[in-house]
This record gives sequence, C-alpha cells and structure tokens, in this order.
Amino acid sequence: MWWPPATLIAAWIFTLVSSKSSIDFPDWGSKMMTMTKHSLCIALLALLTACLPAADDEGFVRIFDGKTLDGWKVSEKKVEKAWTVKDGVIHGDGDHGGRGYLVYAKNKDLANFELTFTYRFPKPGHANSGVSIRAVKDETGKRDFKCYHADLGHVGIGKKVLGAWDFHTPGRKEHRCFRGDSLVIAENDEPTIIPVENGLRIDEINKGDWNDVHVIADGNRFKFYINGKLASEFTENLPIEKRLLRGMIQLQIHDPGMIVEFKNLRLKVLE
Repeated sequence: MWWPPATLIAAWIFTLVSSKSSIDFPDWGSKMMTMTKHSLCIALLALLTACLPAADDEGFVRIFDGKTLDGWKVSEKKVEKAWTVKDGVIHGDGDHGGRGYLVYAKNKDLANFELTFTYRFPKPGHANSGVSIRAVKDETGKRDFKCYHADLGHVGIGKKVLGAWDFHTPGRKEHRCFRGDSLVIAENDEPTIIPVENGLRIDEINKGDWNDVHVIADGNRFKFYINGKLASEFTENLPIEKRLLRGMIQLQIHDPGMIVEFKNLRLKVLE
C-alpha cells in the first residue's frame, strides 16, 4: 500500500516515542515541557488516520482527485503531453505520442481488487482504449507490458474489442474472450467458452457519452461489467508460474486521432 509522506513521518515518530514513557520538547522560552507517551500516541494516531485516503461505505478509495494527476505517471516520456486533467476528468489525447499508458503509481503491485470508473469517447469516429491490470514489463520485448486488458472502444468497433478481455501474454496462448463470452482456461491451456447469461447488449452502451465500468480481479477469476451488466469474464486454471499474479493498473490510449476521458476512479483492494 502507498503511504503519504505525512503518514510515514507520523509513523516514524510513533515508533520513536512508543519506547519511552515521556518525551521532552523545548518551548519558545527555552523551558522544557513534557508530554506523556499516552497523549502523544493518541495525537499521532489521529494524524495517521487523517492522512489515509477515506474509504466509502463499500470500501472503495478514490484514486483520482478530479484536479491533478497526483498518484499517476505516464508509461513513457513520448506520451507525457497526452494525459492531462480537463474539467475534472482525465483526458487522453492520441495525437500526443500515439499509443501509451497512464499508470496508477501509488501501488504498482496490485493482485486482487475491484476497480470502478466512468469513461467516454467524446470525439466521433474510431476509438480504442481500456484498462490493463496486473501489468508487468514484458521480458520478451514483443510488447511493452504483459497484462490482462479490459477492452473499450467506440460503439461499432465490434465485440472483439468493446467489452472483451484481451490477453497481452507473449509466450502463452492469447485466448478469445469477446463481449458475451464466459471463458474457462484449463490447466492444459485449453479454452472452454459459453455465453454470458443476460450479458451486456450493445444498445446498453451510451455512444459518445459516459459509461460505468466495474472490473474485478480475484485470484484466478476476472469479471468485466459495463453499466451494471456483465460484458465478459474468465477463469484461469493454468499453473501458477504461467499466470500474471500482480502488477500495475494502466489506462490506455491505443491510437492517434482519438480522445478518451475517465472520471470517478475508485479502488478497493481485496484480501
């Protein structure tokens, strides 16, 4: 978990004073005043609590403050100007560097979590984006990152993209998991696909307007919802060494000429 600097300082002082029965501080008149360990610990615990991001009733923490990209970093310098904050939303412009990612930098080692956010493609025409999870550097060099990718695109791009899971996993099979698919990957890497029951329909996606996304990664099970409807899901039973177990969350710009916007980003880390 990422800890704010003030939290780290408070925690260090708390550790320092917890081994003493009292601690002395010089006042403005060079006199000495003594604060008991008990009262100082209470004050520091209050500071620690205040520094932690507040969770809502469902246990989610906001990871975008609506004003700045504090806590987020670009994946490479060429897309530094592609990601900005405009009118309270994260604005990704493909004409500033082409394909690239905005990385949640406060925790780059996430395994099990729920992520919710709202997205839209405000510019008419082709658009392709999404969110990568458990992303790590690709040691083969075939991709920039290995990841599981929840795919987003303009209405009309097709079920292979919008609402699909994409496997950016060089060195292993990149299975089909389109919108409407429920995929189970067996231990021997063989896929079984059945239709999602009462899944997301294309007419339930708001073209050019805001849509709500809910992504769940829990052990070997992954679910992708749009506007409250299950778009696709997969369960992975491969040997542990072949799976992606933890890594980064990344927002994607796929192509030049497109704009994607995100807001209301919230994260809940699961046990």
